[in-house]
Amino acid sequence: MLVRIRLQRGPTIRPKKRKNRHVALASAALLTPSAVTAFVLSMWRLGNDLGITRSFAIRTGLLSHWQVWLAISVAIQFLAVLLNRYGTPETMVREAETTDKKAQAEDESLAVAGPRRR
Repeated sequence: MLVRIRLQRGPTIRPKKRKNRHVALASAALLTPSAVTAFVLSMWRLGNDLGITRSFAIRTGLLSHWQVWLAISVAIQFLAVLLNRYGTPETMVREAETTDKKAQAEDESLAVAGPRRR
């Protein structure tokens, strides 16, 4: 015996694109100062290694190297840029891309044509 259950058709489910944009933008706004702080710490440690600044706060361990702080700074800023891109509406992103393409096309046409003579 085969039993079939027939259900009514409901509304079509459409997945939302880019959920929690406001959270992404807020996080990106907080990550940028953190990246600057990590960069300042890397420069402080580098200055200490060169003998320009006084002693660095962290003397031993992984975080006592300026390269680590610089890598942390770059990673945090990269994450902030990604979150900013995720948080901006798609229409703004498309408009920015089209204006960039138009400007690039104008620059290329000027480069090919050369300077105008009067």
